[in-house]
Amino acid sequence: MSDDEDLEEYDPDQDEPAEEKENKEEGEGEEKEGGEEAEEFIPNPITEDTMKEGLSLLCKTGNGLSHAYVKLEAKDKELTDISLLSSYIHLRYVDLSGNRLSDLSPLNNLTHLLWLKVDHNRLQSAQMSELPYLQIASFAYNQITDTEGISHPRLGSLDLKGNNIKEVTGLDPQKLVNLHTLELRGNQLETTLGIELPKLKNLFLAQNQLKKVEGLEGLSHLTTLHLRDNQISVLTGFSHKMKSLQYLNLRGNLVTNLGELVLLRDLPRLRALILLENPCTDETDYRQEALIQIPQLERLDKEFYEEEERAEADEIRQRMKEEQEQDMEQDPDHFGDKELEDPDDIL
Repeated sequence: MSDDEDLEEYDPDQDEPAEEKENKEEGEGEEKEGGEEAEEFIPNPITEDTMKEGLSLLCKTGNGLSHAYVKLEAKDKELTDISLLSSYIHLRYVDLSGNRLSDLSPLNNLTHLLWLKVDHNRLQSAQMSELPYLQIASFAYNQITDTEGISHPRLGSLDLKGNNIKEVTGLDPQKLVNLHTLELRGNQLETTLGIELPKLKNLFLAQNQLKKVEGLEGLSHLTTLHLRDNQISVLTGFSHKMKSLQYLNLRGNLVTNLGELVLLRDLPRLRALILLENPCTDETDYRQEALIQIPQLERLDKEFYEEEERAEADEIRQRMKEEQEQDMEQDPDHFGDKELEDPDDIL
């Protein structure tokens, strides 16, 4: 089983709000049920019989001298205790989704683990001992409140959507050097600070409480940034250092002023922008203005620009530049001593 087979490929054009909100509601419902059931808590540890039912994929062990089952699927069993797993040290793929787990410490012994899925449980933390080979981990729809204690050196994909995280802390860029996909949709994030991961390519922050973008300037490998359904009204925080960013989804935010789009001009590889359900999209010349401000844009709200639209935007942009240069010649004092390297800077 390769990483590519395990990790579902994400199509940025699929905003999937309905599915995500449905799952979010389902997760919240489980949390409420969990509170009621806690009063009459009934322990339900995993048993040898459950293990036998869920084990599969016979492979050679590390020394090559024997064989062991390396995959365990024990979903929707209402498990509360997985202590038995600590002795199954050869496990590489584990799916414990849909249980009532609040403690993952028995998994700390599984040093060969490559893939872990524990969605829809009652976890309050994703903290575990460092697992040297873990590459994909999903903790979606739990009750996790922070991102501390995640330091697996080969981790490539981390899914924490549908939790209660307000800020990102503890994600050490010196340890998480291979993390390329971070999913934090449907949390309670109020800031984007703390996400300083050098190899990050895909960042999903939709359905949070963000008012602006900050602290992401150093993500030079980032190609996809998903910010749908937040409270963003200004487009500060984007930098030319984000030189790989191609897809930006800002649907369902509070951007009112089309002039904010000029702040995206410095993103050299930005090709697709989603701005639907922002107040600025009600402007008559919204589509044209976006292309004037962001010449490199190829697609707006999933529709490609036609050559005629591009030519018209080029003409308007050139005319604005000439008019600005003419104004400078006629009234240089109006611009003071400020040095302008590029007339575009003042449009």
